[in-house]
Amino acid sequence: MIDLIIVLTYFAIIMVAALSGREKAADLTTDGYFLSNRNLRWPSIALSTIATNIQGYQFLGMMGSAYLYGLAQANLEINAMQGILMAAFIFVPLYLRDGVVTITQFIRTRLGNTVGLFYSIANILLFSTITLGAALFWGAYAADLVFADYLSFIHPDRIVRISILIVGLGIFSAIYTYLGGLSAVVKTDIIQFFILMLGGTVVLFIAIHHLGGWSELYQKTPEKMHLHLPADHEKLPWTHVFGLFLLNINYWCANQSVMQRSLAAKNLREAQIGLLVGGVMKYFMAVLIVIPGIALYGILQDQGGLPDPDMAFPYLVKNYLPTGLKGIILCSLFASLMSTVDSTFNSLATLFSIDIYKTYLNKSASDQEVIKVGRRVILASLVTGIIMGLILLYVKFENPTLAFTHTLNELRYYINCGIVVLICTAAFLVLPNQVMALIAFLSTIPLQVIFQELFPDMNYFVRCGWVIMLAFSLVTAFSIHGGWRSRKELFQYADPLIGRIGIGLVISLLLLHVVFH
Repeated sequence: MIDLIIVLTYFAIIMVAALSGREKAADLTTDGYFLSNRNLRWPSIALSTIATNIQGYQFLGMMGSAYLYGLAQANLEINAMQGILMAAFIFVPLYLRDGVVTITQFIRTRLGNTVGLFYSIANILLFSTITLGAALFWGAYAADLVFADYLSFIHPDRIVRISILIVGLGIFSAIYTYLGGLSAVVKTDIIQFFILMLGGTVVLFIAIHHLGGWSELYQKTPEKMHLHLPADHEKLPWTHVFGLFLLNINYWCANQSVMQRSLAAKNLREAQIGLLVGGVMKYFMAVLIVIPGIALYGILQDQGGLPDPDMAFPYLVKNYLPTGLKGIILCSLFASLMSTVDSTFNSLATLFSIDIYKTYLNKSASDQEVIKVGRRVILASLVTGIIMGLILLYVKFENPTLAFTHTLNELRYYINCGIVVLICTAAFLVLPNQVMALIAFLSTIPLQVIFQELFPDMNYFVRCGWVIMLAFSLVTAFSIHGGWRSRKELFQYADPLIGRIGIGLVISLLLLHVVFH
């Protein structure tokens, strides 16, 4: 009963916070609805951005992967610093200088209307299906996996129960995003961030306590405490860092749902500080997600271990957490779903209403008309997201042994590789060849297929790295007039102190790789 009260209180707080201070419909502007009047300060940018980044699969899939492979799984968290630094010092200054609402507008200015349209459509299709569907599926699936006994009142059949959670949580998130826009998303994300941190911290310290202390990580699981695994490792070879670096450009520099807070920043200084603080938080997230998995391996290594590594997080919660704390963990799983879903809804509304409706369908549309279309997009994407979430649920239960996290990543990367090529072309080349940019973007899909056929055992991160480099080289070869932007043009910071902090974070990342090699 205590856990149920905690969960109901959480939902009430989220809805009240989202709708408090909401502007009247007649007073709303596109900047107000989609970019919170471009007035966000660095704490809101940092907390909301990282809350959006955290999903249910990180607690399940990543903690399970850490149980199997150890600290190497942390590469996916700590190396986010690479993309965050590039966003802070290269891409966000360009976006804010142009005053764009969507990243597509930046692409269109540099590479032409056709490329911009392809870019926007690719993102809309990706967000409205795999991104939304995966977030809804993983959040509902994780909540039921850990708290089936608590949630059995919804329906005795597990598949029906998870389906109801997918639909219900999707509708709840859509309601406050529809009514409040980015302001509501940011307010709720801040609350959800602290819920996520609290839940993750509880699980971390419970795991360390039962292991016997921090020093036992090196006493009982020394083989798990390495960031770099052999180059022939099936899932996480050290060479995957190469492809991961390039794919981080997509997520942290060209993803509308992540970048929208920085686009809404009061100024460049607030945006850069927010992103840098967010980068430090990713280090902390690596600890919360990875260390409990390693600790559980140490706890169970003399007891036969887990038959399914993805049960690491549920095992810790079910066996070690008391009543009350379990309610906080359930709220954390719901928060991981909702903070991603609400941001995706808002980004989809922004992309379609600004890039498609305002640009092509109704160029003279008023702010009210644009917002009205954006809200309709939220409702439409709610339907597509729920449908995709239910499809993923069916696929998961039909193929229970499928490495689902990696399968979804591969699907995303078919599109994401092309997005990396476009954003790098737009930002780095002085006079990019617009026709070749489109050809290179489209070429990434057949290149993926060719690499898979020729090198079936190649790690997909490594494969993506080669695909991006080949496609980008194609554009560069046909953009010889003008060359690359100068270092002074590429790297910008609001004041010297922020620049020095950025250098310090680069050094911190290098030190982590050296110390935990």
